Amino acid sequence: MIDYIEGHTLLINKPLRWTSFDVVKKIRNCLLTSLQLKKIKVGHAGTLDPLADGLLIVCTGKFTKRINEFQAKEKEYTAEFTLGATTPSFDLETEVNETFDYSHITDDMLKKTAKSLTGNIMQAPPIYSAIKQDGKRLYEYARKGENIKIKERMVNISKFELVKVEMPKVYFKIVCSKGTYIRSLAYSFGKNLNSGAHLSQLTRTRIGNFKLSKAIDLQEFIDTHSKRNNQISEH
Repeated sequence: MIDYIEGHTLLINKPLRWTSFDVVKKIRNCLLTSLQLKKIKVGHAGTLDPLADGLLIVCTGKFTKRINEFQAKEKEYTAEFTLGATTPSFDLETEVNETFDYSHITDDMLKKTAKSLTGNIMQAPPIYSAIKQDGKRLYEYARKGENIKIKERMVNISKFELVKVEMPKVYFKIVCSKGTYIRSLAYSFGKNLNSGAHLSQLTRTRIGNFKLSKAIDLQEFIDTHSKRNNQISEH
C-alpha cells in the first residue's frame, strides 16, 4: 500500500480549465477523506496554466521537500500557435486585442524563426502571470491597467521543432528550461515574423524523465480512493 505521509510522487494528467492548485486541493481532500487523516502535505512541482493540460507532478508527505528538485528539470510541450492575432495574456485567457496580416509567412520563415528562438534567449514573462515584480504579482498590475516594464530573464529553448502547419495554426514540439513561458514564446514568434501570434493550445508531455504517458487522469485517482474509502466504511 502507498504511504502518502512518508511520501509519494503522483503523475497527474491535469484537466483543461483546472488550476494546478485546484488539482492539489482535490487530491489533498481526497486523501484526507480516504485515509481518515486530519492533515497531509500535498504540493505540485511546476505550475500549468488553467488553459494548458498535461503532466503535473504532485508530491505528498515528505516528498514535498523534493518539489524544487522536480521543478528545476527540463520540460517538454506540444503547442499550437495561432498566427495573425495577439491577446494581452498571450493566450486565450483574454480576448484578441490586435490582428495582423500573415499571408506573407512561408514554411521556410516559420522554420527560420523557430531556429532564431532556440538556445539561450532573453524572455519577458507575460503581464498576466503570477511572477512577482516590486512586491506585486504581474497580473495585479495588468488588472489595474498599469504600465510596467517587465524584467527579462534568460531561459533555454533546446528544441523548437515545427510539427505541422495549418494556417493560421502552427504546431510545435518544444523542450525548454525551468521558468520558460510558452505564451511569451508564441508572442515573440509572431513579432519576429512581422505579424502576431498567441498560444491557442498547450500540453506538457514531459518533466525530466517523468512522462505524460505514465500519468493518470485526476478523476481516475479520485474514483480509486473513493472506492477504497467505501470498502473501509463497509467493514
